[in-house]
Amino acid sequence: MDVGTFVFSSLYQFGDAFAFLVLSACGLAVIFGMMGVINLAHGEFIMCGAYVTVSAAHAGLPLPLAICVGTLVSAAVGALVEIVIIRHLYHRPLDTIVATWGLSLIATQGTLIVLGSTMMGVGTPLGSFQMAGYSYSLYRVVLFFMAIGVLVGLYALFNWTRFGVMARATIQVPHMAAALGIDTRLVYSLTFALGAGLAGLAGGLYAPTMTLVPTMGTTFIMEAFVTVVAGGADVFLGTAPAAAILAIVKSGMTSWQGQLFGQIGLLIAVIIVIRVLPKGISGFILRERA
Repeated sequence: MDVGTFVFSSLYQFGDAFAFLVLSACGLAVIFGMMGVINLAHGEFIMCGAYVTVSAAHAGLPLPLAICVGTLVSAAVGALVEIVIIRHLYHRPLDTIVATWGLSLIATQGTLIVLGSTMMGVGTPLGSFQMAGYSYSLYRVVLFFMAIGVLVGLYALFNWTRFGVMARATIQVPHMAAALGIDTRLVYSLTFALGAGLAGLAGGLYAPTMTLVPTMGTTFIMEAFVTVVAGGADVFLGTAPAAAILAIVKSGMTSWQGQLFGQIGLLIAVIIVIRVLPKGISGFILRERA
C-alpha cells in the first residue's frame, strides 16, 4: 500500500468511527448530558429506529423516507416513556437507572418474542468505489456527512431557536422557567423525545449496515456513553471533539490489531481523558476560555 492509499484509508476509517460515535451519542448527549437522565434504554431506542426503518423499507418506502419514519416513531415512543415513567423520576437518578434498565429488558425480550431473533435487512445502498485495488463503501461516506449535519443541526436548534432557549432554561433553572410562563412539562417531553428521535435516527441510518437482532442496541450504548462522558457537561462543545479523539484512537488501534483492540483502546482513552480532565473536554475548553 502506497502512502497516498494509506492516508486515504486512515481518513476513511477515522470518518467511519467518528460518524458511529457521533450518531450513537447525540441522542444520549441530549437526554443524559443535558437533562441528567441516565437512560440505559438508549440502545433500545436505536433498535426501535432500526426495526421501524427496515419494516417501512420492506413496505415499499424509499430508504430516506423509511429512516424518517423510524426517527419519528422513536421520538413518539420517547415522548410516551417520558410522560409515563421518566417524568416522575427527575432528581432521582438511581430510580431512573433501574427504570430505564427494566425498560431495556422489556423492549429487548418483547422484540425477541414478537419478531423473533432476527429480521431481514435491506442491504447497504449506494454501492462502493475502488481506490488502488481497495473497495470502500460510499454509504459510509454519507454517514460521516450525516454526523456533521446532525451536530450542526443540534447546535442551531439549541442556540438559535425559541425552543432551544426554552429547553436550556427549563433544564438549568426549571422553577424560573415555570415562573416566566414556560410549560416545563411540555419542554421536558419534547426534549426527551428529541433525544429518543436522534437515537432512532442512528438506528435507521445504520440499519442497512447491520444484522438486525433485538440486542443490537448494545453495539451502540457503550460507545455512546463513553463519548458523552469524555465530552463533559456541555454537549455542544464536548461531543464533537470527544468523538474525534476517540475515533482516532479506535480507528488506529483497529487498523493495527483488529476490532477487539480498537474497543480496548477506546476504553483506555476514556479513562485517561476523565483522569486528566475530570469535567471532560468541554470543561477544559470552558476553563481555557475563562
